[in-house]
Amino acid sequence: MNKLRNIALIFSSLFLLSCSSTSDVDAVPLRYSEPRFQDQAPIELNVEKVDIISEFIPSFTRPNVEHLFPVSIEKSAKLWAEDRLKANGFSSNKVAEFIIKDASVTEEIEKSEELLQKDRLKYRANLSVVLKITDKTNMSAAETSINAWRELKIPVDTKIAEKEKYWNDMVYKLFDEFNRRMEKNINEYLNMYVMNNYSIKEYQE
Repeated sequence: MNKLRNIALIFSSLFLLSCSSTSDVDAVPLRYSEPRFQDQAPIELNVEKVDIISEFIPSFTRPNVEHLFPVSIEKSAKLWAEDRLKANGFSSNKVAEFIIKDASVTEEIEKSEELLQKDRLKYRANLSVVLKITDKTNMSAAETSINAWRELKIPVDTKIAEKEKYWNDMVYKLFDEFNRRMEKNINEYLNMYVMNNYSIKEYQE
């Protein structure tokens, strides 16, 4: 009898453990990570080093909401520079500065003009970056800049888990555009500092 009771207790414990484990997994929030570009060939610059600098200071007050995003635009920009920019001119007296000017997201409510339509939340993500090539005397040699942005509109009563999915997708699309445009700008306007780049930029007076 005791043996049967022990077996019943074991099965009961296993059942409780199984239920507990399932609920714990369901309770774990989705994890997001910043976009990476390590699968793409680095842009090799004829500079001694690449300095990654952020001049963006978040306000942590609305309408700014970048601090609520599961992925950081500022961190994503830093990781982009780490993945795509490579210093390959060890004897050069030039330095590349990748400067993040803006990495903000704003939120505003758009009131519906239709009676049965819900109000919407409008998000605008902004990314402003300057890539500057200077020498060690801080005399500017050349630079290029990108101002990229994305907008998103969702119903005002969207749950936070769904919001995070939309926000994450928004950031990834922003950096797909930024990656394409910044590489094009570097090869066009900083071509004389790009290793193995023999294209010639013609300037009109």
